[in-house]
Amino acid sequence: MIFLKELACIILMTACVAIPSAYAKAHRSSYAQGVKRDSHGHIARSEEAKKQFEKQTGYPHGRPGYVVDHIVPLKRGGADAPYNMQWQTKAAAKAKDRWE
Repeated sequence: MIFLKELACIILMTACVAIPSAYAKAHRSSYAQGVKRDSHGHIARSEEAKKQFEKQTGYPHGRPGYVVDHIVPLKRGGADAPYNMQWQTKAAAKAKDRWE
């Protein structure tokens, strides 16, 4: 009987770890505190850095069907610099935005 109680406790603890808690959900909103934001509350991006990236990759006027994506997201502390940018298809960007 004690074995079953211990097993039940282990299962419950594992489930609690696997299911995001309210704390974890609230924690997501605290990323990127102290960074510059625009008038809408979004992280301010450098248009100059984006233009540099486009020029360096051979698409100075943008790449049709693609968007500029940050490899390490700004909200996770990634730099808003050309070395942290990549071309991403619009479809992939939409999918990434859903889970990020």
